[in-house]
Amino acid sequence: MKRLPSYAALEKAAAERILIIDGAMGTMIQRHKPTEEMYRGERFANWPQDVKGNNELLSLTQPKIIQDIHEQYFAAGADIAETNTFGAQAISQADYGMQELSYEMNLASARLARKAADAWTKKTPEQPRFVAGAIGPTNMTASISPKVDDPSFRRITFDELREAYKEQVRGLIDGGCDIILIETIFDTLNAKAAGYATLEVFDEKDIELPIMISGTITDEAGRTLTGQTPTAFWYSMRHLRPFSIGLNCALGAEKMRPHIAELAMVAETRISAYPNAGLPNAMGEYDETPHDMACMIEPWAHDGLVNIVGGCCGSTPEHIAHIVDHVKASQPRKIPQAEPKMRLSGLEPFVAG
Repeated sequence: MKRLPSYAALEKAAAERILIIDGAMGTMIQRHKPTEEMYRGERFANWPQDVKGNNELLSLTQPKIIQDIHEQYFAAGADIAETNTFGAQAISQADYGMQELSYEMNLASARLARKAADAWTKKTPEQPRFVAGAIGPTNMTASISPKVDDPSFRRITFDELREAYKEQVRGLIDGGCDIILIETIFDTLNAKAAGYATLEVFDEKDIELPIMISGTITDEAGRTLTGQTPTAFWYSMRHLRPFSIGLNCALGAEKMRPHIAELAMVAETRISAYPNAGLPNAMGEYDETPHDMACMIEPWAHDGLVNIVGGCCGSTPEHIAHIVDHVKASQPRKIPQAEPKMRLSGLEPFVAG
């Protein structure tokens, strides 16, 4: 199974410095105040239902907006751009009746990010830029019943998730992604379906890309929505041999630190962290300034907890530029060697021996 040259370039860059992943896509899209007509464009002018809010559609109808966002993040110093594909699989797109467009959305989104990354790599060959194909959790859960009177009920199966993710991964790879990023994981079973699908597509195409895994802690108790601790989450996902494991979204930097520190203690791979710009206020907006957010992330880098940092909801190129400045003097976390033991996980981790 072949690896792209970018795989080695990414590993080299990660060994030399803390890498920077970009910030929020949705926050930047909202700066343009897109209307229903903008989402539709000419091609979907007569679509039979509303499509406003379908950010992934903008890669087809407003590609300049999406490419400009990637350009702004690279200009701010980001090493890695996430494609505009968080919900670009058939399961989430069914809300808009656009499930048949999944492959095309992923292909187009990856190409937009690829174009921006290649342009910036040419400008700064000493700092190559990379494209991470963003795979979100979908709007369904494989582990939790939505019916309080029927705990066994599921709206989706593992294989349905797997097939939807396979189509998405094919589009991302065909569009030129360097990395597959399975992110904002609230249900580890969904993530396992995404990981399984990714490996299947690697086999289909005889290619191997680095896989980044990023979960989300939903409250201060320090667990995912389906109840796992960070360590248990890592034990559940380590079979994928990911390039990195980490957390994003949900919590701001201040509240995320203890959970990142826990992962840094146990994971024998790189650690990523891209928190929200604080917690949303009463209007659903994020108040943490670029300087404040960067000052909270800086100690993570100084204390050797992270290898990849950036921003999630509410963050902007301004936030990323400040983070770049605040972590550039720190060395990336050294990856520990794990003693061979049986490591199992339910909601809690279990180590035998």
